Amino acid sequence: MRVLVLCIFSTFLCSSYLSAQTYYFPPATGTQWDTVSISRFGWNSAAIDPLYSLLDSSHTRAFLILKDGKIAIEKYFGTFTKDSLWYWASAGKTMTSVLVGIARSEGFLSLSDTSSKWLGKGWTSESPEKESRITVRHQLTMTAGLDDDVPDKDCTLSSCLLYKADAGTRWAYHNAPYTLLDSVIQRSTGMSLNQFYLTRIRSKIGMNGLYLRSDDYNNVLYTTPRSMARFGLLILNRGVWGSAVVLNDTAYFNAMVNTSQNINPSYGYLWWLNGKSTYMLPGMQLVFPGYLTPTAPKDMIAALGKNGQLINVVPSLGLVFVRMGDAPDNSLVPTTLNTQIWERLAKVIETATHAATQTSCDLPERSGLFQNYPNPFNPSTMIEYRLEASGHALLKVHDMLGREIATLVNEIKGPGTYQVQFNAQQYHTSSGIYLYTLDVAGLVQTKRMIVVK
Repeated sequence: MRVLVLCIFSTFLCSSYLSAQTYYFPPATGTQWDTVSISRFGWNSAAIDPLYSLLDSSHTRAFLILKDGKIAIEKYFGTFTKDSLWYWASAGKTMTSVLVGIARSEGFLSLSDTSSKWLGKGWTSESPEKESRITVRHQLTMTAGLDDDVPDKDCTLSSCLLYKADAGTRWAYHNAPYTLLDSVIQRSTGMSLNQFYLTRIRSKIGMNGLYLRSDDYNNVLYTTPRSMARFGLLILNRGVWGSAVVLNDTAYFNAMVNTSQNINPSYGYLWWLNGKSTYMLPGMQLVFPGYLTPTAPKDMIAALGKNGQLINVVPSLGLVFVRMGDAPDNSLVPTTLNTQIWERLAKVIETATHAATQTSCDLPERSGLFQNYPNPFNPSTMIEYRLEASGHALLKVHDMLGREIATLVNEIKGPGTYQVQFNAQQYHTSSGIYLYTLDVAGLVQTKRMIVVK
């Protein structure tokens, strides 16, 4: 069968950014923050309004882009301003990751420490032997092995923390083990979470805001959009703010922003990673082929929070963007929204990337059992597959929450190439990313398709 190799705006995704970067850092006190005109980089100003339109329609409140540390784009919607406070949701996991790294570098804890050392024996309902296998590293990497299929995934009571698998053998996006890192930080350092955040990060890079208790279990970070951008700039410069070293553990930083375990390559220490061969998503034990965000540069690392709280850091472009706002969809991790924003953002900055040295495209090849075209599609796509014998082909379509949208069955009467058409309008699907699983005579392959309506 034909093999379709798709490079979405390849000049953007497949370029290299070779020049050494010197970043600008706004003062840690006051409101000064230098701006830079997008014309300096040859960005496409005509593509900004379509980007703003998407942001507005997806209930965005704040959107900022930093280029080499300076503010290139800053847009607020409705009554929201640069001084408005907003929650980070799960994007705050990345702040926790950095705080753990600082605590480690100062000798308060080790990632190999058993979690019981700081949380006490019996913090789970597991047997003592199983519980003793869980370490701080497992909490950082979502591999604690605790059952995430419980009525309240946020519950940190021992009665909610049940054995599912041995620590390190199963990846699952589970808030409760992560949340208990707050207690690990507090008990190992002897400081409250807010005290440690204030003295180790906030005061050093000029952030504001605090962790607030949102319910019985979760501490949620609230800051202004510019503070969120400051944190992204800190990560862009690998834990250093100007001449001030905030996270001086290079080995930890490298591990934090790279694959942390061999189950979900697209996850570091509470950071999401682009450019890996496969990825997993919350609530599912499925492994999907391709990049987490196919429309973004492969070196992007991301903080992703419920209701679309986003920090994207792209070292190859010296770029940080943050998005705060209300829910565009119901996903715990807003991968669909991030993909859509990058699709529009690429058209804004693509002119600049033409000046960069071009390399060969390294997007994963769309080969295997089937292909679909066009992709993105509106309103329908044609899916083509080949079978060498008689039988049935079963195609299932799921949304990013794992809900089944459609099931299509084709009877195969002999060897050959077959086609089936999926019409998004017929099944009342909205714009976004969908997962197609094709079962042809026992051979199963899943791919990600984009609907643009």
